[in-house]
Amino acid sequence: MNLPRKIERQEDGALVIHWNDGHHSSYPLVPLRAACRCANCEDEWTGARRLEPSSIPPDVTILAIKPVGRYGLQFDWSDGHGAGIYTYERLRELCGCEECATTPG
Repeated sequence: MNLPRKIERQEDGALVIHWNDGHHSSYPLVPLRAACRCANCEDEWTGARRLEPSSIPPDVTILAIKPVGRYGLQFDWSDGHGAGIYTYERLRELCGCEECATTPG
């Protein structure tokens, strides 16, 4: 399992995770906030999105980062949201770098 070695915020606001396999992922905050899968943002039975991406403030920031067990992170967002758990597996799936985009699975 890929685990974060270091988590940091860049000056432009992006979240950067340095993984134990040497990979580095950079996450712009609006798409990361939009990817939340909590029951408020996504219907847990149908998977239908409840969160309108246009409702996310363009200047949304992460106020706090909390580990959840040994499997994920929870973010307190400046828009008042904080219920979602982003598993490490999900965060790797969300990595938008060229290497991850061309790697199957």
